[in-house]
Amino acid sequence: MNALARLADLDAAARLRAHDATLFGPDDADVELAARSLGWTRLAKTSAETLVQIRTLANNIVEKGLTDVVLLGMGGSSLAALVLGEVLGLASDVRLHVLDTTSPRTVDGLIATLDPSTTVFLVASKSGGTVEPNSLYAIFREVVNGALGAEEGGRRFVALTDPGSPLEAVAANGGFSALVSTPETVGGRFSALTPFGLVPAQLLGIDTAELLRRAANTEAACDLPPAENPAALLAAFVGDALDDGRDKLTLLTSKPLRSFGLWVEQLVAESLGKQGTGVVPVVELSDEYPMGYSADRALVVVRLASDERLAEWAHKLGSAFPVHELVLQDGYDLGVQFVLWEHAVALLGPLLGVNPFGQPNVQAAKDATNAVLAGTLSAPEPTACATDGTALAYVGSLPSPGHVEPSLATALGHVLAALRPGDYLAILAYLPYDDAALEPLVSATPKVSTATGAAVTLEIGPRYLHSTGQMHKGGPNTGVFIVLTTRDAADTPVPGRPWTLRTLFRAQAEGDIATLASAGRRVLHADIPGSGAEAISAFADALLDAAAVVREG
Repeated sequence: MNALARLADLDAAARLRAHDATLFGPDDADVELAARSLGWTRLAKTSAETLVQIRTLANNIVEKGLTDVVLLGMGGSSLAALVLGEVLGLASDVRLHVLDTTSPRTVDGLIATLDPSTTVFLVASKSGGTVEPNSLYAIFREVVNGALGAEEGGRRFVALTDPGSPLEAVAANGGFSALVSTPETVGGRFSALTPFGLVPAQLLGIDTAELLRRAANTEAACDLPPAENPAALLAAFVGDALDDGRDKLTLLTSKPLRSFGLWVEQLVAESLGKQGTGVVPVVELSDEYPMGYSADRALVVVRLASDERLAEWAHKLGSAFPVHELVLQDGYDLGVQFVLWEHAVALLGPLLGVNPFGQPNVQAAKDATNAVLAGTLSAPEPTACATDGTALAYVGSLPSPGHVEPSLATALGHVLAALRPGDYLAILAYLPYDDAALEPLVSATPKVSTATGAAVTLEIGPRYLHSTGQMHKGGPNTGVFIVLTTRDAADTPVPGRPWTLRTLFRAQAEGDIATLASAGRRVLHADIPGSGAEAISAFADALLDAAAVVREG
């Protein structure tokens, strides 16, 4: 029975829309979790009151003068805003900065560009207890208070959080200009059409009513029987691919939509990568695609109607691989895509036998970070040092070569040699956000994929901890991981904390290394001397040299 027939047999689409939580059972805990997590299915249709509140808030802020919006958040509270800003907000006079990192260089670089008197800071966290936005708030609040004073400084902040969260009290005590409640029954990665996405969009002048109108039309389409239901068709495509051994869901997007791939990546990986199963999302970040794909790939093309180049490429790929094509008439069709993917991923849960609303391994990584900060846990010490000064540690089930590698390239070659058919390589890079500096790594990934035949992903930490991090530890044990850190001395104090931002940044990497190791994953920790463009480029060159040896061998 194919996936579409199984969805019809389960009456899955109708049960989802009816909020029948037993679709995600039979375990009582799974049913209870699902029952608390289904408020996203009709967000667009019921958004009128929320939209009025958001418009009033945005008008009040813009009237006081606004040049910059800084969103302090992680994962589901930040990625939809990132997408909307990069796709629909480019024409705005207001600049959006989505800060979902603890990199001191990135944070300090942003501080240097802002005028606190014309900047509004959105502190976005469902739980109100997430370490990254809370630490960033402490840093920026001190900066703003220093420039404007405590009373006026408080007015530059807005909280987006669930009712009753600790962030509510912070907002009240800190004199925030506004507190916007987010729906408790909507998990972070399903929250694109809640205030987490809509408030920054409205501040940028995006037509949120049009975005929601298109989303509402798609919500209605998701009421249709499976054969006419676009979400069921997408879920069935992925399900059938999995049945054929194609678990690397590869996203090819038009260049303006590239950030949308990051949103899909989190939704798919965090929802489905658990209990030893899952779908491995592979987002092609480079304009150059790998020269050929292995048999474990299924492709989803997300393109603008005007993108003829990608349309031709999809047609060519369709002769050798299963391809599902999604066409956007313009950027406002993001409303369509948010709804489509959320419903499809929810429907995939019962097909895979997993609860799409839990993320147990994300919490494990958070606990490990806290243990590193407390001094009760540390990553394995380096066992070798490459000639360029890169310290190396072979961790988890990745065997040590038993000798000191003469160069970084040979050490990376040892890692590439560990790839087996059906594996993927994940580069987990704790580096500053700098597109120009990261470009050598981005352009290297398709070349390494071509040389090894394996899917290659590039993830930036700590962002990925709230995204693919769940799949890395909870999904199938088919990943080989290179955790890339630096010995960069840049640092920023975190007011009220016994540790600095650099310490937190490092602890998140070391905590994830320890968590990956405890899950029996194959991991190389590569600690390079610096985080500048030259050091990153040298690492990328070494990776390409290692891939060339694999290809020739």
